[in-house]
Amino acid sequence: MTMADSNPLGDKDFVETLIPQKKPFVMVDTLYFYSENELVAGFTIHNDAVFLKDNSFVESGIIEHMAQSVALHTGYQFYLRNEQAPTGYIGSINKLQIKGLPKLHDEIRTTVSIIQEFGGVTLVDIVSKLNNVEIANGQMKTVLAK
Repeated sequence: MTMADSNPLGDKDFVETLIPQKKPFVMVDTLYFYSENELVAGFTIHNDAVFLKDNSFVESGIIEHMAQSVALHTGYQFYLRNEQAPTGYIGSINKLQIKGLPKLHDEIRTTVSIIQEFGGVTLVDIVSKLNNVEIANGQMKTVLAK
């Protein structure tokens, strides 16, 4: 059993309080694991998903899910300190590979691994999986608003 298979730390309603995005633009709904350097988030694709086309969750949806997983890490970090999380922005996306598209009712699980964090700028590795098979990966740099 891996850390991401355990009971979730947070459900959809709780997760939505930790990220700046609001319905219908929420692309994370479960927090499975959190540590200072890593997070595992989930998203189950429902028929009202913004990026659902012909029963497939398209590339831009996967990228947004990845970005919101990073935002969830920051939001939970601030939640644990009883502080309001600042808004963050994507600074850059590098080495992005999308190898497969999930379908309606599939759950994507994404692991965010912090590579470096300094002065409000965070560099992360991101891997998204469907049924334990990698469907996307890349690096993202995010910047917190001052």
